[in-house]
Amino acid sequence: METLQVKNYMNNYPVTFTEKMSVEEASLRFLKTKQIGGPVIDENYKLLGFISERDVLKKMLDTLYFNENVAFIKDIMRKDVLSVKPYDSIIELGQNMLNNKPKVYPVIDDSGNLLGTICRNEVLEACYQYAQQRGNIEKVQASY
Repeated sequence: METLQVKNYMNNYPVTFTEKMSVEEASLRFLKTKQIGGPVIDENYKLLGFISERDVLKKMLDTLYFNENVAFIKDIMRKDVLSVKPYDSIIELGQNMLNNKPKVYPVIDDSGNLLGTICRNEVLEACYQYAQQRGNIEKVQASY
């Protein structure tokens, strides 16, 4: 099951955000990419936090309702981010995702730099592909 590592299934080109980005700009980025969350990074791709579509929606609604000024990602991002490494197991990640953990995880290297993201759908895809391969192998073995 060595092939079931995060690096083989992660999104190498995730939607990303910066601390200085406005909430309105972030909402447009979510609308264009159809992503549900993304890492907040600095200019060197160092992971600083995470922002979800839910976080942005909440702030947008508050802004509309209370007629507040523009907010920035640094004001609403989560700084205690659960992340994974590229060599981590898909199986372990999938089990963590079942316990009401985030739906999207940043994938970082050992220095904390962003490499990509992985979401529930990509974990499901990995499990499906593995089951298909195993099923094909069993069918071949049964034909001998």
